[in-house]
Amino acid sequence: GVINIAIEGQFLMAAFFASVFSSLFYSAGMGLVGGILAGILMAWLLGLFSMRYLVDQVVLGVVLIALATGLTAFLLSQIPNDPEIRGYLNEPLILERIAIPGLADIPILGPTFFNQTMLVYLMYASVVGVWFLLYQTRWGLRVRSVGEHPKAADTVGIKVNRYRWQAVLLGGAFAGLGGAFFTVGSTGSFDNGASSGNGFIALAAVIMGRWHPIGASMAAIFFGFFWTLQSQVQFLDKIPGELLRASPYLVTIIAVAGFVGRVRAPAADGQPYVKS
Repeated sequence: GVINIAIEGQFLMAAFFASVFSSLFYSAGMGLVGGILAGILMAWLLGLFSMRYLVDQVVLGVVLIALATGLTAFLLSQIPNDPEIRGYLNEPLILERIAIPGLADIPILGPTFFNQTMLVYLMYASVVGVWFLLYQTRWGLRVRSVGEHPKAADTVGIKVNRYRWQAVLLGGAFAGLGGAFFTVGSTGSFDNGASSGNGFIALAAVIMGRWHPIGASMAAIFFGFFWTLQSQVQFLDKIPGELLRASPYLVTIIAVAGFVGRVRAPAADGQPYVKS
């Protein structure tokens, strides 16, 4: 029942604090902890203003993105250029790849799917885990009910905002892991705009995937394919580089525009619930 437009902001904050935690503790694993905490903090702000103060959730999401963009840029500018100090704040350890014996040796697919970092394996587990939580447990049934018909859920004793809070904070934790990828999961040190608009693509994947974790994952793979394609065909001089860099976003717009008419969002999505 809460629209999370602020995924991009959660990614940015998580990427920054994942870098800081990893640098401070000299541990890539602690970078993941920092990313999760930052994602939960942003989710707490989203829940606070949307459910307690009833702020318009779309406007709130945009404001949170602006907050994350400005705050991470400011904090990054405060890190001195002194290599010794910088090493404690923005030179994180990167997660090491872990090859799964047997599976990693499969031609083509093995190195792609089974010779990855712990963060990627957590992603595999999270898709299955979220599907199980939402569709195979009582908690998931109640979460879906407060997003579809909160008043009916309230009449049978379900505390609507409590379950919405739990779902928003859990989503923040996953967004924190996603943001950590941009630093400890791939490039290392944080730079301005590290998430490169992927938060909006994540939101588009949820819409295209019909608010289902497996469908959203398939949509994310679809977008990821075009993201990789633009880097693979840059050698074709006849295609402008600017158009290639914009192609993942163009595909996102076309895909959502083509499918959104046939997709039904949760009925109470974006509607604050006030107990009467």
